Amino acid sequence: MTRILAIANQKGGVGKTTTAVNLAASLAATRRRVLLVDLDPQGNATMGAGVDKRELELSSCDVLLGEAAARDAILRTDPGGFDLLPGNEDLTTAEVRLINEFGRETRLRAALKDIAREYDYVLIDCPPSINMLTVNALTAATGVLIPMQCEYYALEGLSALVNTIEQIRSAVNPELQVEGLLRTMFDPRNNLANEVSSQLILHFGDKVFRTVIPRNIRLAEAPSFGMPALFHDKTSRGALAYLALAGEMIRRQASAEATPA
Repeated sequence: MTRILAIANQKGGVGKTTTAVNLAASLAATRRRVLLVDLDPQGNATMGAGVDKRELELSSCDVLLGEAAARDAILRTDPGGFDLLPGNEDLTTAEVRLINEFGRETRLRAALKDIAREYDYVLIDCPPSINMLTVNALTAATGVLIPMQCEYYALEGLSALVNTIEQIRSAVNPELQVEGLLRTMFDPRNNLANEVSSQLILHFGDKVFRTVIPRNIRLAEAPSFGMPALFHDKTSRGALAYLALAGEMIRRQASAEATPA
């Protein structure tokens, strides 16, 4: 069964796009069929996957506005090994135009309907805010992966996001659930980070991924080379952490599917 996961956090700088690109590559490395959807007007996931956001013929903007089919806009990434529905600053236009459109929050879900079954995982990189683009992602998704730093304001921001997820579930997407919380840029020498990490586990239990993404220079460097860390330096701690996350997600899904409802 296809897993459609929105990678979301309204706080910027938490490793959201880093997670989207590197998780897509890591899942693809396990022979899973993966589609990465860039819904962030910054287009960083597109650039990080090795595609120039300034030279797109078609993008996720065209798809959301109904001016192109998703299949026609999808590109194959190299060396990532996953498919990409690219995005750029045109998405800002899409957000403004969608405000007055009928069925505006379901545009992405409708666009993915015919192609989602061709993939094992569809990952959606959301903008760092709760806007119409993020609402489209949450409406299309079956789960939400929340990357977050273990710092002072993290829990407050998380509460707002969880409330938004509950509202989307009640209004338009009853299947939506929190897939998991991912601790990013983690430094175990930091006492505050350890304290916030403990609070997350206390409140969310096994929703917190066991895999922790460390601060890692290779992860930070990889986007400037237009490739996931797995291909920039496959032995780096960052690349290995995302491979571990992919493995943990696959095992979680296998366990869930094996458990009778």
